[in-house]
Amino acid sequence: MRVAVIGGGVVGLSATAALLRRGADVVCFEAGEPMGERSAGDTRIFRLAHVYPDMVELAARSRALFAEWNPEFVDNVGTVVSGPGAGAWADAMAAAGAAHELVDPGSPLLRLPARTFPGPALIDPAGGVIRVDLIRAFLTGMTTGHVRQAHVDALEETPAGVRVISGAEADTFDTALICAGAGTSALAAGVGITTPPALEHHLRVSFPIRPAAPEPLQCWITEPSEGVLGTYQHRAAADTWAVGGDIAPALVSWENGRPAAEQASLDALTAYVAEHLPFVDPHPTATIYCTHNPDLGDGLQFARQGRVLTTYGENLMKFAPLLGEMLARSSLDDTTPADAGPQG
Repeated sequence: MRVAVIGGGVVGLSATAALLRRGADVVCFEAGEPMGERSAGDTRIFRLAHVYPDMVELAARSRALFAEWNPEFVDNVGTVVSGPGAGAWADAMAAAGAAHELVDPGSPLLRLPARTFPGPALIDPAGGVIRVDLIRAFLTGMTTGHVRQAHVDALEETPAGVRVISGAEADTFDTALICAGAGTSALAAGVGITTPPALEHHLRVSFPIRPAAPEPLQCWITEPSEGVLGTYQHRAAADTWAVGGDIAPALVSWENGRPAAEQASLDALTAYVAEHLPFVDPHPTATIYCTHNPDLGDGLQFARQGRVLTTYGENLMKFAPLLGEMLARSSLDDTTPADAGPQG
């Protein structure tokens, strides 16, 4: 079977690799560098912790598949979720049978870049740092010769199959899979699939870690509270702490433009670090930019129209090996995986 995969991010490459293992004839279309858009950067956070038990269970399955890929792909330092809603995360972990602890901010089990913060804190011992650079090398090696550098303008279903149009060129496949990140909505709409189209700018900023910081630092997700940003934080390089956050929508709206959004994000995250992270030096050393859909939270969403399957969501890196398997199976079986996480 000939399969077109539209999008060479981590999900598209994972699906391409899984399809190749199943003997399919696959072409993955990617306009830029593989894993160069929403999958950019060298690290991400892995966590079992979610507020939905089905997402916890899926994350556990994905963690096992990461280990099959290579045990070094995730540094198992643990992930902490803190703030007023941490108890709800703990309830979901308990319902899924996942190991966890709910502790106060002063617990000796915590290794974070702050001395105090709004609690409680959920410790997810299976969490850690995803080594994206290693995964990128692994997946590009697995898919060598099957990635076509081309921008896909549209898809068309015809009696002969799914026609993939790229500029003046067109190629026909038995089935197609759309996992094109920011480009998913427009391509899916062309074949009658509706996905949330909203976009906003997003910035992750790296700062130096001070020598007195506890070791090894855990990944950290903070819920917003009392005017304090909700953030995600983790060690990026050996002495670098990466911080992203929920910036006020008006400051990062698509209409505002990228330069203004990047500056507003940089200012807000630097101010947060200076006020709340005593073990981090508030002088930025690097930034990673990507787009973000504000209408999507944690969750896996799928839709099909005829011979075209699409997937969309946010924070998908931690599900990459599982999504690859699910999407490959459904592409070949002409089925649609069940959604997971928030519904409606």
